[in-house]
Amino acid sequence: MAVSLATVNTASAEPPGIAAKRAQAQSVLDQINETDARLERAVEAFNLANVELERIEGELRTNARHLVLAKSSLRNAQTHLADRLVALYVGGSDDSTLEVLLGARTLDDLINRLDTVERVSDQDTRVLRDIKSFRAEVKLRKQKLARAKAAQTRVVAEKAQQRSSIQGQLAERQRLLKSIKGEIASLEAAERLRQERLAAQARARLAAAAAQPAPQTASEPAGVILDSSEVTSAEPSVELETPAAPPPSRYGGVVGIAMQYLGVPYVWGGASPSGFDCSGFVMYVYAQVGISLPHHAASQYSMGSPVSRDALEPGDLVFFNGLGHNGIYIGGGQFIHSPHTGDVVKISSLSDSWYAATWVGGRRL
Repeated sequence: MAVSLATVNTASAEPPGIAAKRAQAQSVLDQINETDARLERAVEAFNLANVELERIEGELRTNARHLVLAKSSLRNAQTHLADRLVALYVGGSDDSTLEVLLGARTLDDLINRLDTVERVSDQDTRVLRDIKSFRAEVKLRKQKLARAKAAQTRVVAEKAQQRSSIQGQLAERQRLLKSIKGEIASLEAAERLRQERLAAQARARLAAAAAQPAPQTASEPAGVILDSSEVTSAEPSVELETPAAPPPSRYGGVVGIAMQYLGVPYVWGGASPSGFDCSGFVMYVYAQVGISLPHHAASQYSMGSPVSRDALEPGDLVFFNGLGHNGIYIGGGQFIHSPHTGDVVKISSLSDSWYAATWVGGRRL
């Protein structure tokens, strides 16, 4: 995330004018870094609104479908009741039932009156019960639809506000970049060389890991969890009293998939090889191995098991900036991610100052 002029080779002694210009450029870069951090949080808020909107739209569809079914069932039950009332009238029912039929002013009144007639048959009782149930269902579904539509209106308004905020911050970022265009060109050239070196190192690790033979396991089948009576007595108190370690990583293979997208540009709200934001990149990569994740970094953090920084394994998710940014750990203290506007999918180090300072935690899926 953070960009620094320190990555550009300079002479040991610079003329005062050049040194002042460089200090001024670094100050602008610091402002850009702060803007990028704010932008990431704004983009993730926008992504959360999209997740919420998808949930609401699903709820709308479900409630609309159930409302249609409830209305249909209510019509059928009312038809059955009407047929039964005609039969009672034509068949010469007793005086109490006729009094109910002739004295009712509304359907509700009729239903309540019939409930009080002792000689109503079991069939009539079931029809009355069904009508009450379906009427309540229709009312409930209408209320849920109204609430969902109100929520939909609110979230759409929030999205529009967030979009406007993001666009305003992007414009400010662009203005700052233009003010140090020459220095940025030097930084970008140095960063390209660094990325080539990091990518080569990561590919070498992948090749070495692939060349290693699969570990030989004992007869104990994979994935079996031992209970306390099966734990060896070597250090039982330590094993039983310490928090359980996260399960072994099952998705180290996503690292090779993620590496295929090095150089893909950052696009806020993006979740495809034409452009990614941070959580969109993680979501897309994991979808390639059949794991469905929400397009929202904080929601992804709620999934899987927590893993400490020193226990990270390739494929684990890493989170920063108050859950405003995330990426995929690739081993060697490095992770791959889509950092921010103006950048591309790249490899960074957990020990880089900004990532070390804003570290939140890791998750293993």
